[in-house]
Amino acid sequence: MKIGAIIQARTGSTRLPAKVLKDLPYGSGISVLQHVISRVRRSKLIDDIVVATTRLSEDDAIAEIAGREDVKCYRGSVEDVLERYYFASKENGLDIVVRITGDCPCIDWNIVDNAINLHLKEKADYTSNTLRRTFPYGLDVEVVSFEALEKAYFEAREKYDREHVCPYIYKTKAESFKISLLTAPPELNYPDIRVTLDTKEDYTLLCAVFDYLYPDKPYFDSSELVALFIKKPWLKFINERVLQKRVFSCLEEELEEAKKLLRLQELFNVLRILENLKL
Repeated sequence: MKIGAIIQARTGSTRLPAKVLKDLPYGSGISVLQHVISRVRRSKLIDDIVVATTRLSEDDAIAEIAGREDVKCYRGSVEDVLERYYFASKENGLDIVVRITGDCPCIDWNIVDNAINLHLKEKADYTSNTLRRTFPYGLDVEVVSFEALEKAYFEAREKYDREHVCPYIYKTKAESFKISLLTAPPELNYPDIRVTLDTKEDYTLLCAVFDYLYPDKPYFDSSELVALFIKKPWLKFINERVLQKRVFSCLEEELEEAKKLLRLQELFNVLRILENLKL
């Protein structure tokens, strides 16, 4: 059985373009994507690492990083990320696929291995630590069998199912798959910590985190990350107003998220209009 990590990365982020190419620590010349690759490489269970990006010329830089880091690169569809994952998995003969996103430079290989072990123990089709949020944002991992991924590839029709890889498995047709949930132990149960990269505020926070931790311990783990936030709780203030991007399956869900954003920005007149809107 071959277990492979597929790291999803592209430069065309809407909120923070080329985010995976940004330096951590600031000015170090070490990109976010390089950190993700090197940390995933510490896994004891992953046999292969593939960076999955697009065919667009703007993503040549991502392919170059994969080459320098001596990992494989698959280039595929821009919008159909499910297709990109399916063919990256098939091309590399993966039986178990570990989905990692390139904007999580604090990803903990220990949590990745725990997710894989749970997936194998429970003979699951899909295992995740994100469906029930207990870990900090940015330590996210999904594990999916190739058979489940293939089924999703051939059956999924909705745009949001194909843009986000796994919703068909854990949401649209959840009754057709065996799903396992990895939850955080008490010492890592800090879902209010956000160390993923999607905005300038996120990048500012990550620069601070890496300034504090990286010089003494380049491969700091999740326990050391949480300890830093306990010691310096003000770090959470930097990006506390950032809303996590979500997958929406209907207009009603998207409207509820829009209302949250309006409340954060204190745009109460517009909020009242939305609350009174009849769909």
